[in-house]
Amino acid sequence: MRGYIVVDVNIKDMEGFMEYASRIPELIEKHGGRYVVKGAEPVVIRESIDVPKYLVVIEFPSVEAADNFIDERSKSELIEIFNRSTVGRILRVEGCI
Repeated sequence: MRGYIVVDVNIKDMEGFMEYASRIPELIEKHGGRYVVKGAEPVVIRESIDVPKYLVVIEFPSVEAADNFIDERSKSELIEIFNRSTVGRILRVEGCI
């Protein structure tokens, strides 16, 4: 099954985030990933306290590839840049087709 990374974030430091955004595509591609949704502003269907400002969905050929991407990302300086410049969450889910 394909693996997906879902990122919902609010950006608190645009300059720092732009550095992250310019560098992360290379790592995504290295693991066979591709953007399915990139930086979209979600349309709210049901109100919640935690409505993200931006949403990203990245598709990987397998859950293992998604996990390898997350593992390598967590060992790089990119994680520090992301954590400093955003608030939000990252989810890994398994596709159903």
